[in-house]
Amino acid sequence: MALSRIWSAFIIIAILVAGIKFFFQPGQEMLISNLFTGKNTDTVSSRIVDSNAVPLAVVSQLADRKTVVWGKDKVTKNSDGSFTAFKLLPANGVFETTKDAVNLSIGLIGILALFMGFLSIAEKAGGIRFLSRIIAPFFGKIFPEVPKDHPAMGHMVMNFSANLMGLDNAATPFGIKAMESLQEINPDKDKASNAQVMFMCLHASGLTLIPTVIIADRVALKSQSPTDIFIPCMIATFVATMVAMLIVAYKQRINVFQSAIMLWVLGISGLFAGLIVFINTLSATDVPIFSGNLSNGILVLIFLLIVLGGLYKKINVFDAFIEGAKGGFETAVKIIPYLVGLLVAICLLRNSGTFEFVLDAIKSVFVLFGGDTRIVDGLPTALLKPLSGSGARAMMIDTMNTHGPDSFAANLASIFRGSADTTFYIIAVYFGAVSIKNTRYAVGTMLLADLAGIITSIILAYLFFS
Repeated sequence: MALSRIWSAFIIIAILVAGIKFFFQPGQEMLISNLFTGKNTDTVSSRIVDSNAVPLAVVSQLADRKTVVWGKDKVTKNSDGSFTAFKLLPANGVFETTKDAVNLSIGLIGILALFMGFLSIAEKAGGIRFLSRIIAPFFGKIFPEVPKDHPAMGHMVMNFSANLMGLDNAATPFGIKAMESLQEINPDKDKASNAQVMFMCLHASGLTLIPTVIIADRVALKSQSPTDIFIPCMIATFVATMVAMLIVAYKQRINVFQSAIMLWVLGISGLFAGLIVFINTLSATDVPIFSGNLSNGILVLIFLLIVLGGLYKKINVFDAFIEGAKGGFETAVKIIPYLVGLLVAICLLRNSGTFEFVLDAIKSVFVLFGGDTRIVDGLPTALLKPLSGSGARAMMIDTMNTHGPDSFAANLASIFRGSADTTFYIIAVYFGAVSIKNTRYAVGTMLLADLAGIITSIILAYLFFS
């Protein structure tokens, strides 16, 4: 129900804002058309700017690039020495977005087929149940309705492990398989079970050991200290995960102070602390290399152990793989309607100008009360991350280009990007995979966890970079 209201609100607000701008704001004659037929490469406005009005920092950046971000505009230098400032449509229009949703699902087919094929081997060889027994002391407490040796336990472990290692491609099929396993024991197939809500909220909090992609982007943008955001990102995402677990535990009346839960939480905290100490001994260029080798090395090891386990149990390994891979294709097709619905609502919200209006309003409030507007400069990344991972990345890069790769705003945007996951994408894919219509309090909890990550990120940015 909550998702239905949020989705409806996105569409209604976006259309109302677009209508007001279309009728009352000059220069918006193409706005309605852009909402439906526009592309994110379309120029929606442009103006010639006198060279004296362009900051020297922007001029110097244009010596190496064709376009540079300047505030809300992009700037390019003309052959006569003048400058053109222009705006692009923030996102593809409705028609292009529907294609994007289908292409995204098609792109998932290969990944889902691969990992679900290997999971099928692991299940038939008994590997998933073995993993379930290992994790049962902890998961049995936070997922009390799931039988101790149920395969869902193993699938959830695989998903959380992939997330920790930053392996998004692996985390998605493992997570979908976990939701399908939990759906098997769900008495109400249209309504999310307690276990599914807990799993989704923990997954959406985006607990990650090393923000490899963020560090790589900072290196590419010539940050002098690209790994400085490592510890803040880790702490922020850990706080978001703990908040998600505590909220769901409260709603489900789970005692989080049980010894099994406390020991596992302390153990994970110790792992984080140890990794922080080790990462601090590495150079900026060594961190992505270490992260990539660790993450992909673990994935290779998992594949090897699954195949060896299947051979040891004398099952037909290839037939088991094919059987599981077929399920990956079916799942990718099943989530298309959910992705279309949510992505269209998000594109309307961005292209109508609603997102920009909210940011301007927040900045005005900060200015009115004498707040630090540097927070607002980094805030677009935080607000966009639950809606779009690629959009959040683009916002972070824009912030770094505009304010400098090592500025407070750039560091804050980097932490924002690493503190949460793409909540609405996750909702569409995971609940869509098992056709859940009533998500209960899952969406609200995920957004509260995102908020906790944002607040923690701001605090950490001041502690580390003020």
